[in-house]
Parts: sequence; C-alpha cells; structure tokens
Amino acid sequence: MPLIVRELDPTAEPAWDRYVDATPQATFFHRSGWRSVIEEAFRHRTCYLMAERDGCITGVLPLVHLRSRLFGNRLVSVPFCVYGGPVASDPESSDALIGRALDLMRQVGANAIEFRMREPTIAGWPTRSDLYATFRKPIAADPEANLKAIPRKQRAMVRKGISNGLRSEVDNDTARLHAIYAESVHNLGTPVYSSRYFRLLAERFRDCCEILTICDEETPIAAVLSFFFRDEVLPYYGGSTAQARRRAANDFMYWEVMQRAAARGARLFDFGRSKFGTGSFDFKKFWGFVPEPLHYQYRLRPGCAIPDHNPLNPKYRLFIAAWKRLPLPVANLLGPAIVRGIG
Repeated sequence: MPLIVRELDPTAEPAWDRYVDATPQATFFHRSGWRSVIEEAFRHRTCYLMAERDGCITGVLPLVHLRSRLFGNRLVSVPFCVYGGPVASDPESSDALIGRALDLMRQVGANAIEFRMREPTIAGWPTRSDLYATFRKPIAADPEANLKAIPRKQRAMVRKGISNGLRSEVDNDTARLHAIYAESVHNLGTPVYSSRYFRLLAERFRDCCEILTICDEETPIAAVLSFFFRDEVLPYYGGSTAQARRRAANDFMYWEVMQRAAARGARLFDFGRSKFGTGSFDFKKFWGFVPEPLHYQYRLRPGCAIPDHNPLNPKYRLFIAAWKRLPLPVANLLGPAIVRGIG
C-alpha cells in the first residue's frame, strides 16, 4: 500500500498515542497531548505529522512553529520539551516525514528546523551536542537498594532532609507549584512560564502526572511536577525557596519522587536535561547519574546559523542580571510573553 503523510486530527489521537507508547524510540514528549497544551498556553501554530500505510501509523513527527521578533522564525520538535524529532518504523516513513517538514519550512519562511534528538539519526544535518545532557538511570523496587545507589555525600543530604522533619504532599495544586517555581527561576534570572501553562499540563495529562510539594511544618518550600510514561518517571518542572536550600528540601524532594515512583512500578528515573557547566548539571551528577549528551539537529536556511538562545550565551548576561533585580510580581507579569518565543 502507498505511504501517506497527513496532519493529526483529534479522532486519530488515540492511535497516535498507542503508536508512541509501543515504539521504543518515542518519548513522553511525542504524545499528542502536547499539541493542545502548546497551542492554548503559547498560541503557537502546530503541525503534528503522521505517516500511514494501509491505515496503520508508521511514523510521527510533532512540529511547532515558533515565530518571535526576539528569537526568530523556526520549526521545533518539540519546544518546551526535552526530546523530539521524527520517530518511524521504517526509513521510507522517516524520509517522508522529514520531507514534509522541509516543505513546511519553505511555506512558513522559517530560518531553521530543530529536532531535539537523543541520538543523531539524520545524516548530514548540522548537530549541536555540547549544550545539553540528559540524565537517566534505572531504579529498583526496593527503597534501600535505591538509597545505596546514591553516592555517599548525596545520600547524606537525603538523610539530612529526612532528619529535618520535612514532609511531602501529593496534590494537583498548580498555583502553589507555580508560586514556588516562579521564585526559583527568578533567582536564576530566567523568565517564568505562565501559571496557565502549568494548569493546562495538569489537566491534559491528569492520568499520568503528579505534583509533589515539600513542606517544612506548614510552609511549602519546594515542589515538582512529574510525568509518568511507560515504566519511567520524569520530574520535570521543579523549584524551591531559599529556606528549602537550608533544609535540604531539594534532596528530600527528589528522593520522595524516586520512592513514590518505584512503589507504583517505575523502573527508570529520567532527571531531564541540564546545560553543561551549570549547578543543576552538577546536582544530578552528585546523585550518581551519568550525563548523556543530547544531539540537537538542524536544517538551516542558506546564510542562517544554528540558533543560540540559551542563558549561557554571553550576549544575555546583562539581561539576566537585570531580570534578577526585577520585583518578583513584575517578572511574573512579563516573563510568559518572553519565554513563549524561546521554546
């Protein structure tokens, strides 16, 4: 039967997700639910492509068109996510999806296509592997085995959090999570996402997400939103207050995530991506995770360079310093309009 490539429509979302769940190369960020979240939270145009043969899906490619005066015009798979790119069952399907992406690039006048890949699978495309690493590690059903697998110094920090009498709560309170997260990223000089984005994530993925909040007596001091996919747990958006750092709350929080995930059957802990040379990169290494470089692959319009919008770029140094000095309410008001173009 001939191969066809078409855009995803709502009636095909269950079949799309079944294909993603069953395909080892696919990730949580290939799930169809991200399309409506990105459209509603950031007002970006999406183009979720699927290859079919004889009525069966043979490949998927989620694409989002980011267009910003500050950050340019590009197609990304998938913005606001760690992983992306085409996933296909055979080379013909992969080539067809990439070919349709190139057609779309010409139609919208994009300067670049960006595929966020765990492995560099597209020959001849410029690739950047020196910016981000991901951290993935098996976990056991036995809590004691997981604790012993944490390096000694980091294990001591986990025990410090436990001895401080911290406690965890699980709920769907995205407002409380967002307040803690906003304070955390403001201290880093990073614009914050809107609270609506967090609410949409919790609603769209209600069957596979969980918000865990750490309290010091009655005061929330750290929180994280985690996703569950196959046998994996992905703590994704987390933050903490200054008090949390004094009380080892971050260490206790991720231990609690690991404990709870293992109890519900998760056997792989995906700590997400971090930039090389940052504090979060070192924090994850302290837990015994081995960094795996991510390979972001690009197709560039002639004369265009690989986009470089990360905070380590020296040209953003003054902006970051100024952002840290903004009052938190002002930063929370202005941040969502800026971060939507970064992706």
